Amino acid sequence: MLFYHGVDSPYPFSLCWLDEFANPEVARRLYAAAFPLVDITVVSDDDIMQHRRIALLELIQKHIRQRDLLGLVERIASLLVTGCANDRQLKALFNYLMIQHGHTPRFTTFIRDVVGHVPHTKERLMTLIERIRAADRRKGERQGRQVGLEEGLEKGLEKGQHVAALRIARQMLADGLDRETVQRFTGLTAEELQDVSH
Repeated sequence: MLFYHGVDSPYPFSLCWLDEFANPEVARRLYAAAFPLVDITVVSDDDIMQHRRIALLELIQKHIRQRDLLGLVERIASLLVTGCANDRQLKALFNYLMIQHGHTPRFTTFIRDVVGHVPHTKERLMTLIERIRAADRRKGERQGRQVGLEEGLEKGLEKGQHVAALRIARQMLADGLDRETVQRFTGLTAEELQDVSH
């Protein structure tokens, strides 16, 4: 099953996904049989709640563009209470929400409200959220180390090139070349050349 949750609602094209290909006949042969495209934007929330295991993700897909998801708290809590959402789905939900909304106060309020409606799952939900946040921190630390390493390598390379230029200038001056020529070939300043000769 393929879900649509785009901005244009209802979905303005054919609900047979194979019709979306430039050559639908080739697509039909390639994929053997068509499967329906479900325009989730026009399915009522009450109908979605009947979809049990996929209801949680369908609700979020349908409403993700809303600025405030707090209106979904009771429905999500209901799905958690009835066991229609497993840890993998919750983790996918929280990751999806964090990508869309980040670690904003609104996201934190949303999570607190969900936990408040389903207190017996508080520990499980908070453990999931903490695991996601820890993974985000580790990713950020890795990226920070990588940036630091790259900057360190760049500075080291620049310093090495500068040391090499000083060594070459020293040798050129020792061989009797004039300062202007040495400066032009090495890219050193007059002050740096002054330091070389001392």
